[in-house]
Formats: sequence, structure tokens, C-alpha cells
Amino acid sequence: MAEFLKVMDYRTALQKLQAVTRARPTEIIPLIDSYNRMVAQEITSPEDLPSFSRSTVDGFALFCEDTFGSSESLPAYLELIGEVRMGFEPDFEVKRGQCCWIPTGGMLPSGANAVVMVEYTEMLEQTVLVYRPVSPWENIMQKGEDIKTGSSLFRPGSLLRPQDIGLLASLGVVEIEVYKPYNIGILSTGNEVVPIQQKPIAGQIRDVNTYSIASAVGMCGNRAVTYPIIADNYAELKEAVAKALNDNELVLISGGSSVGVMDITLDVLMSFTDSEMLFHGISVKPGEPTLAVKIGEKLVIGLPGHPVSALMVFYILCLPLLGPISGTSLEAVSSLNIASQAGRDDFIPVKLVEEQGNRFAQPILGKSGLMSIMSFADGYIHINYEKQGILAGEKVIVYLF
Repeated sequence: MAEFLKVMDYRTALQKLQAVTRARPTEIIPLIDSYNRMVAQEITSPEDLPSFSRSTVDGFALFCEDTFGSSESLPAYLELIGEVRMGFEPDFEVKRGQCCWIPTGGMLPSGANAVVMVEYTEMLEQTVLVYRPVSPWENIMQKGEDIKTGSSLFRPGSLLRPQDIGLLASLGVVEIEVYKPYNIGILSTGNEVVPIQQKPIAGQIRDVNTYSIASAVGMCGNRAVTYPIIADNYAELKEAVAKALNDNELVLISGGSSVGVMDITLDVLMSFTDSEMLFHGISVKPGEPTLAVKIGEKLVIGLPGHPVSALMVFYILCLPLLGPISGTSLEAVSSLNIASQAGRDDFIPVKLVEEQGNRFAQPILGKSGLMSIMSFADGYIHINYEKQGILAGEKVIVYLF
């Protein structure tokens, strides 16, 4: 039976994983297929957005100077010279003392520098009475006001969301270069693990980790490949691992990573030719029994069997290898004193609570087998190995799930 090697610190473990992770190939895909795909090359704007100055209201385009001093009792009188049609460039110029009708989104005609809302005007045949002054460029979105040509839009490693795809579509981007998704095999092990459709008997648990880890894999733009549950049987596990290594770039195994009579994962992994132990045990909580083995050019990470530990280890070790270059984080204030052990990195699930204009991070404490912890959490805080805890009222960074 394989025993723990020296427990490794979190940063060294992460560096070892990053060092053996192969460069990711890229591909060019249509924009319509780019949801949740990871950008491979910086995307810059090919044009101004908007590409022309446009009105943000229904009203009249004019010289703002012609409205200065106007009021309900003393309106400005302007000559109506035409109207802007949606989808067409105006073929006239607005001069001093003139105005034209313009709908919301209509292109601003040459000469005009403001739009007055129709609610503050009155039409008398070919004359428009303006009852309120407007300032320069009021009610106008100027050309390039949103985005300038050449502006950086998305950095390599960004995951594209629906709103990002809409932005690129508005700029005429037809296809983009993205990283190819990894195929990631997911194996759940243990005599006690049963399919989720099966009612567990005493001593059994449903296969939670396959579903949560597969979802996390998809969340970061990769492809999860799942396999049937593997019992604590050396031959069966080795056969399953061999197939998963053949099918995938990375294999994640939940369960069987701690030291015990029936924990055979490490023995199986080290039996493969060209296997190299990266670490077995890291100084983190939760997730201390995590292991990693390089087999040829492939990487296998053994996750803890407890659902909270397994998912947290995915976030802190796997996501930096597979996901976007940076996740979303925000600042909050710890609502409680949180104890921690010096020399160990602790990752604490928290719920965000707003009270009297302040944002608090409320720790969700409990055992790593409690299913509700991660579901109720909005994110987690990282207590550095150099600290011995966090005080109530102390500012913390919350890394959002």
C-alpha cells in the first residue's frame, strides 16, 4: 500500500501541476458557437461603436446654442427642414436656426450637436417651438463613445458570455480564435458509492462527485467525460484509469486518495509505465489527501471523496489549469472570527450578506461531507498559510463560485 509522501505546500503543488500541463491547441470557430469558449488571442475592436453619432431619444436635432435661454414663456423658434429615417444617412445639413425630426437610434445629421426631446417641443406647421434648453451633445451617443477602434475587448483566457458575444456581433466579428476544450475524464471510486437513481442502503452514498465535478468542468469551458462508478478493486480501477487516460487529456478521480486499506488509487497510478509522483498530500483545508501523478504526457489528479473537499480542490487546483485567467472576486468584511492553522492554506466557503450598506462574508462552517455547504455558499475566502486566522470586521477577498 502506498503511503503519504511529505505533505506539500499549496503553492508548490500548484506550480508542479502548471509545469506539466501541456500547451493548449487553438481553433477558429464561428462567433455563434463561441458561448463559454476561452479566448486564445486578445480581441480588439475593429471599429468604433457606435459607428456613427445617434440620438438616444425621439425629438429634434439642432444646434444647442439656438435653445439657450428658452423657456415655457419664451420658446426658441426653429425651422423644420426634414426628418431622419431609420437605417439611412441624412442627405441634408442642419444650420443655425434649423432643426429636423430624429427618432431614437437615428443618425445625427451634419451640423447638429444636440437633440431636444419631443416632450419639450411643439410643432406649428414648419416651425418647432422649443421650451427647454439643451446642452452640447445632450441626448446623443457620439461615434466611438462606447468603444474606440483598437480598444482591447477580451484578453486570452476570457470565457465568452452571451453579452460578450452580442458585443462582438455588434462589431461585425464573424469568427474568433479560442482554445480547444480539454477532454477531462471523471471517475468516482468506492464500494460505498452508488448511482444517484439508486436509493442508498445503510453505509452507501449517492455519486455526488461525478455530477458536481462534471458541471465544474463544463463551467470553465471544457468537456467532461464520465464513466461508471468503480469499486475498490485494483484490476477494475486500473482498467478504468487506462481507458480514461486514452480518452482524455486529464483524469480526475474522486475517492481513494487517502491512506487506508481499501484506498488503492495511488497504487494503481504508480503501476503505470512512466508514472511520476508529483505530490500526495497538500497542506490545505479542505483537501489535504489530494494526490497528483503524471503518467506519460497525461495528468491524473486524485480528489478527496467528500463532496465539499472534492469541489473545493477543483476550484483551487484544477481551475487555474483549465479555466479563465482570473475569476470574479470582490471585497467584503468577515462577519466572524475564523481560526486557522499557521503553515496551512485554508479555503472557507462563505455566504455574502448585505447589512446597512456593508457587505459581509459569513463563513459556512461544517464537515466536508455536508452537502449543503457549497450550495449555500456564494464563494470562498483564502486564509494564507502565514496567518493564524481572520478577525471579525477584517477585510477579506471573496472568490466567487
